Amino acid sequence: MNRDTKPGTRILTACLSILITATVLFPAGMAGAQEPYVYPSKGQSKDQTEKDKYSCYQWAKGQTGFDPMQQPTASAPPPPKKGGAVRGAAGGAAVGAIGGAIAGDAGKGAAIGAATGGVIGAARRNRSNKEQEQYAQQQSAEYNQKRSEYNRAWGACLEGKGYTVK
Repeated sequence: MNRDTKPGTRILTACLSILITATVLFPAGMAGAQEPYVYPSKGQSKDQTEKDKYSCYQWAKGQTGFDPMQQPTASAPPPPKKGGAVRGAAGGAAVGAIGGAIAGDAGKGAAIGAATGGVIGAARRNRSNKEQEQYAQQQSAEYNQKRSEYNRAWGACLEGKGYTVK
């Protein structure tokens, strides 16, 4: 691997890590925009509407086990990060040097081992990045599903109290 690709790879890895973390902690649609609109169709006052919203928040939270006021948490730990061309190359060089020493040329064995280890390490890193991405998508989907169930319960409660919920 030449020196020009190392900084780019590091930046790409850092950006991917930030993106995965942001996706897990702040799934798409998680913001307040996901809260439905509530219209007091029976002329309820603003004060009564707020009391009813809170009462329905408590009820929906109890029915679904989901609290939209809590910071999202992962339902499972993320898969471990694996691989890396440099780490693979170092391990490959060590194994190659031993094999090369047995055959009579430790330097050549180390070079072959480093190249092979680098390729294997990069492949592991790519697979690990895909696993991290899939994990983030799964966490986001789980959050959105739970939020949707909560919103249905909250809306049903408010409709029962005479509000129009959209």
